[in-house]
Amino acid sequence: MNKKKYHARTRAQESSNAIERMYITMRHLFNRGFYKPMGVSGETLREALLLLRPEIYGSIGDEKAELEGLLYVVDRLPQGIEECTFINLTSDEGYGNSHFKPIIPLKRRRNCYRIDNEQMNIEITRGRSEIYDILTHLTFMFVESHKISKRVLIDDKGNTTRDWVKLEKAVLAKKKLTQNEREVAITHTANILGRTFDELRFVYEQFQTPDQPERLLHIVYWLGKLAIEEVVHNNKRTITFSPVLRERLGHHIHGEIWADNIKSVLHKNKLLHRPMHIISANMHSVMNTLYAPTALKTLLNKKTVYQVYEALSKKENETLRNKVTNTALQNGMIYIPDSSGTNIDVQIFDTDKLDLSKTDLDITSNNAQTEKPIIFVMDYAFGEQAYETIDELLKPALIDGQRIQLNIASVSIMGKAGILEGGKGDIMIPSAHIFEGTADNYPFENELTKADLDGHGLKVFEGSMITVLGTSLQNKDILKFFYNSTWQVIGLEMEGAHYQKAIQSASKVRKTINPNVKVRYAYYASDNPLETGSTLASGGLGTSGVKPTYLITHKILQQIFNNQ
Repeated sequence: MNKKKYHARTRAQESSNAIERMYITMRHLFNRGFYKPMGVSGETLREALLLLRPEIYGSIGDEKAELEGLLYVVDRLPQGIEECTFINLTSDEGYGNSHFKPIIPLKRRRNCYRIDNEQMNIEITRGRSEIYDILTHLTFMFVESHKISKRVLIDDKGNTTRDWVKLEKAVLAKKKLTQNEREVAITHTANILGRTFDELRFVYEQFQTPDQPERLLHIVYWLGKLAIEEVVHNNKRTITFSPVLRERLGHHIHGEIWADNIKSVLHKNKLLHRPMHIISANMHSVMNTLYAPTALKTLLNKKTVYQVYEALSKKENETLRNKVTNTALQNGMIYIPDSSGTNIDVQIFDTDKLDLSKTDLDITSNNAQTEKPIIFVMDYAFGEQAYETIDELLKPALIDGQRIQLNIASVSIMGKAGILEGGKGDIMIPSAHIFEGTADNYPFENELTKADLDGHGLKVFEGSMITVLGTSLQNKDILKFFYNSTWQVIGLEMEGAHYQKAIQSASKVRKTINPNVKVRYAYYASDNPLETGSTLASGGLGTSGVKPTYLITHKILQQIFNNQ
């Protein structure tokens, strides 16, 4: 007689379920129009996040404060949001034409507006992924704020510890502190956060900005102050979604404006019929690869090409960057700054005006095409926005009432991703994109292979990659499951499945582009979320991202120009 087996749920299953609950809850709250993150309406979101304990939020489930996670979050939210009781997510509703000055977060391109002392408006123009990103970060921040209130409140009347009184005095002084005053304030703050003096001193500089040198103290104070207000006076912070945002979301409004503007520029410059190679990348690597050898000829006589690329990536070398940009603009580059709200700028390179013999691309083809190709470079999309933008771009152009199909020869995607084997700077070549939380998977023939990128001092991995609903929601249990199971996932990112869905629908179903369009995908590792201390919250790539970025760019351009 067979005995029944009772299977306990694994941590990966629990985590996967927590992510699913978070997304269902966020969509419900969005449809509802408002909620209070630390009230009853936000309870499911908080509980799921605390069960999940994503790697990026470190010690969110512990009593002590999470410093690296907090830095990661505040750099992606507008300055001053910690002071606001009301946070309003809006569409592009005309605030750019008002007296309100836009606040752009340090590491996210989104327009935010401080309406008054209590309210911050955040413009959502990049789709659902952006809403999920913001709500997850805010939930983390508010959970951290209540850790502070628990440590400083003595009773239910609002009396606080001496540490809190001293921190308040330092923050409200509104002046740059002396070294002595700063260290005294750090001592009290360390007690409040349950961290050591050394830990706080180490991150203090990372939080600093030119106009807010005491930013860490300021953030801790205001987070704690509003949490105390919630606990003592039940004055809950509220997140609202504007009626216009709820009406517009999912209708490709910004993507359509973006794509129509680009097609208009192509038509105006008589480029609409030329073979076009789309590259989703950054705004520097293709331009530098094509024009730096001409613009910085003298410098290249003294340094290697990768040393020059490294120099161009440094903040202080703006003069060098301007030299390359000016050379590009005079020799076939058209720059289209975004005005649609997508925050995706575009560069168009007319290769008919470009002398390829001056590049270091080792072009073997005689390149005798009847029509020289156009290289179309678009800045990174964000999550679901990748589908919206590419889907609209691949539709026929409407010129004087006539539909004109674009001559798309290839689509190449280069981006940053989390790696599950290897470390920062290593390269991943996907053979399929698996969309997390769904049964959708997108296998494809990648024109780039492991062999193309091997032998350059970097590790190269080939296999399937998972397109996650949000990088900030992944924990080790889920990632280990994908890595060790038969999915054999090599990395995670946020846009691949969305890009491929748009490409496949345009090429295989709608037939608006060549059904045999070539695709190239390559990613370089920004972090390894399976390694402690190597998550996105541990800091950026720095110059270690230069080599993989340019190596991938070189290979993509070589294949384009060699007609591969």
